[in-house]
Amino acid sequence: MNYNFDEKIERRGSDCVKYDLLKALYGDDDLLPMWVADMDFRSPDFVMEALRKRCSHEVLGYAIPSEGYNIAVTSWLREHYNIHANRDELHFIPGIVAGISYALLCLTQPGDKILVTTPVYPPFLNLPTAAGRETVCSKLKIEKGRFAIDFDDFERKAKECKIFLMSNPHNPAGTIWGKEVLSRVAEICEREGLLVISDEIHADMVLGGRTHVSYSTVNDIAFNHSITFMAPSKTFNIAGLGSSTCYIGNRELRKRFFGWLEGLGVAGGNIFAFTGAEAAFSHGEEWRRQMVKYLDGNVETLRDFISEKMPLVKVVLPEASYLAWLDMGKYGISHAELSRIIVEKARLALNDGTTFGGKDYECCFRINIGCPRATLVEGLSRLCQALQARL
Repeated sequence: MNYNFDEKIERRGSDCVKYDLLKALYGDDDLLPMWVADMDFRSPDFVMEALRKRCSHEVLGYAIPSEGYNIAVTSWLREHYNIHANRDELHFIPGIVAGISYALLCLTQPGDKILVTTPVYPPFLNLPTAAGRETVCSKLKIEKGRFAIDFDDFERKAKECKIFLMSNPHNPAGTIWGKEVLSRVAEICEREGLLVISDEIHADMVLGGRTHVSYSTVNDIAFNHSITFMAPSKTFNIAGLGSSTCYIGNRELRKRFFGWLEGLGVAGGNIFAFTGAEAAFSHGEEWRRQMVKYLDGNVETLRDFISEKMPLVKVVLPEASYLAWLDMGKYGISHAELSRIIVEKARLALNDGTTFGGKDYECCFRINIGCPRATLVEGLSRLCQALQARL
């Protein structure tokens, strides 16, 4: 079956964050939203059919994960990431942000320091603070147009921290860290006594024929000091179902964290989360392949457009997923003015770079290219015209 990713779907009025919060967050609801990380593609037919079928049984009581769900999840992890997990090594999580929060509360103490690499997904910066911990930032470098860890800075800051909260692939721009980088991370974190929490929500969306390496599979060291979070939500555009999974190989760490989850009752599943995930992992490989191929085309479109029409913009292109990083510093425009131009002149909603790590990223914005290509070109054209008018 061929899927149509060029189809434009009206999402306004569906109570979705991406469109229906524009007025509250940007002051204007007549914007083209290219910010929050979900796609504008139709959720897969096999997921929707599974949900409809389940709704035909008109009792929506308490649910347990079916054997089909367990098989689907374990098979996907084994076949895609060489994670040979049994069901006891996995735990349902109602969203990865929630899972990270739980891990911080369970495994650290107030005042403990949590290491992150910036620019990074904003909850990585906010969750430790909200939990009464301290966020320690190690700034990423840009080498040959991609993010890279500054290991001198990373190692120095790791000495005072309890956990390294890692985005793998990295958000923004889906940087693929690779086995060599991850091995070095493992060596440093083991020596300095850090637990590694690896958020791998974008792992299924690796672009350009690249390969994702799950952190826990790098070596025995990584296996024994890590917690891995994965989900079908980004891949199959079903984030609203709140379905994620946590994998822990180390028995003692697993017993501690899973026991905490069970004791507090904060990580139970629901009918639609189980049903949607089972359908996605059981039937989604062809859809995923076609979607990734389409995103490859969007990355090419973004790269060519910026090269030809906005050469002053420095871009970190996605290596996985659909989130690119735009640095507009060469325009010499202040953060406040850039923000105003993007909203009022370009009529766009982008993610403000300062939320990914503070003042170092005042001229940076994250753009979501998980949309029909015509929408992407429209958004880029709006941005280009607005910036040219300012020169």
